[in-house]
Amino acid sequence: MTKNKTIEINSKEQFDIVDLTDEVASFARESKIKDGLVNIQSLHTTAVVLVQENEPLLLEDIKKSLERIAPQNIDYNHDDFSRRTVNMCDDECRNGHSHCKAVFLPTSVTLNLIDGQMQLGTWQKILFIELDRARPRKIQIQILGE
Repeated sequence: MTKNKTIEINSKEQFDIVDLTDEVASFARESKIKDGLVNIQSLHTTAVVLVQENEPLLLEDIKKSLERIAPQNIDYNHDDFSRRTVNMCDDECRNGHSHCKAVFLPTSVTLNLIDGQMQLGTWQKILFIELDRARPRKIQIQILGE
């Protein structure tokens, strides 16, 4: 059996972090699937989903680490609109830094579902992280099992 759901998020700013754990767990319960897999996937190249501890000081450390990896204040070829000719939209923004940050993070996570319960460790949470600017985002959940 397969169940699907799309979550819509309106991110507020770069590094907006949204805890999806309760919403995903609720959907898992509603699905009536007892044993299987829960996949949570971002439909974007500059927004990610990961399993991590939702502790405020750690989240600040993660934001600082990502900014050190791909700072906003350097030049990216992706941001040179005089040379770039593909994947452009009307409201294109300079976001090479966001794409480079995303290289280090997953666009999806898959969790075991056993006896109707997602298998998460003591402090593990399902987190959405916006790596770009405020905008509407979509996260898809797919549950496979019996």
